[in-house]
Amino acid sequence: MLNISDNKDNEIIEQKSILFKTLKTPSAGRIVARVLIGVTTLFFILLFFPWQQNIRAKGKVTAFSPGQRPQSIQSAIAGRIDSWNVIEGQFVEKGDTILTLSEVKDSYFDPQLLQRTREQIEAKRNSIEAKKEKVSALEQQIEALEKLQSAKFAQAQNKLTQAHFKLTSDSVDYEAEKVRYANQENIFDRNKKRYEAGNIALTKFQELESKFQESKMKLISSENKFLESKTEVINAEVNISGVQAEYQDKISKAKSDLNNTSSEVFEAEANLSKLENQYANYEIRTNNYQLIAPQSGYVVKAMKAGVGETIKEGESVAQIMPENPQLAVEMYVRAMDVPLIQQGRKARIEFDGWPALQFSGWPSVSVGTFGGEVQVIDRVNSVNGDFRILITADPDDEPWPEQLRMGSGTKGWVMLDNVPVWYEIWRQLNGFPPSLYSAPEESATKSEQAKK
Repeated sequence: MLNISDNKDNEIIEQKSILFKTLKTPSAGRIVARVLIGVTTLFFILLFFPWQQNIRAKGKVTAFSPGQRPQSIQSAIAGRIDSWNVIEGQFVEKGDTILTLSEVKDSYFDPQLLQRTREQIEAKRNSIEAKKEKVSALEQQIEALEKLQSAKFAQAQNKLTQAHFKLTSDSVDYEAEKVRYANQENIFDRNKKRYEAGNIALTKFQELESKFQESKMKLISSENKFLESKTEVINAEVNISGVQAEYQDKISKAKSDLNNTSSEVFEAEANLSKLENQYANYEIRTNNYQLIAPQSGYVVKAMKAGVGETIKEGESVAQIMPENPQLAVEMYVRAMDVPLIQQGRKARIEFDGWPALQFSGWPSVSVGTFGGEVQVIDRVNSVNGDFRILITADPDDEPWPEQLRMGSGTKGWVMLDNVPVWYEIWRQLNGFPPSLYSAPEESATKSEQAKK
């Protein structure tokens, strides 16, 4: 018979209850399971959160305007340092003297160089004035000779006219005497025959012979006058040619002297211009003995030290940092990222030495970074193939720290468009470039204005 009782059953039930309590799921496992389920759920939720794509790059702080960047002060002339008028780190105003030089070339050792050159210029000017007066005198001489030539020519023309008139008169007289001579000859011949025939007396014949000889004498005298008149006409014509030749020779000589003197004036004026140019160069060189600050700023580095050192033309002697430059960040991006960046794109900047925590995809939760805006994108690449961009402070964001110094290193993120987190993970795993759906409104507005 089985030994069955109520007490035994109670013991069995109690043992089973103890066993089940021993085998139940621990509370730590349930917590881990819940955490894993929560993390997985949160991960899947995060996969659909928006992620802002960006382009990362490193760079440094610089000035936006080239005129506000650190510049070297160079000497335009060779010289020896006489004295320094500033110290490194000192603030100088535009026009202040940085250092003073002395001359090292023997061509400029004369302390009275400017004065002596000025005296040479004055002497050359006086020489030019004297030559100009000579030119004026020669011009007046030529004018007087031309007038005298005209007067002499008119006088010779009058003489020639008078000679022609006299020749005409003598010609008429000569012809008349020839007629009278012919008549007297005829009368003489007839009376000679009569005399020979004994019809007239000897006295009468001798009287007729005397008249015939007298007529012959008058004919010869008239012919001589006629020939003299012809000679006077020829002499008058020759005189006209002589007057023209004489005065043309004098005028030509005077014009030759005038041209020579004018040439000397032009040559003297050219030499004067050279002397004035030389004087201006001397004066400018004298002014370059003092190196002047080209703009207000801080002397940050002296490249030549001490007094007595010699420097060459164009050699840098110091660097100056302009006061209150407009800071910008100079960064270099890959060529494949350049098409995604437009002027006006927002950026986040992390400066070296400035504590920061940056979530590139969620810039709103970043700490210690500063906003920027893309202003310049180079149209040609640099030596290493990257393209330079300049980023200035975002006027709508927190101002950049005043403690920034030129040349400080930076890390930057150029912010693009928003995509889901899962898409960004997929893109990064496949090595695809960021996506660009639309350009910023400001960039589009600037492009429209440029087209207009």
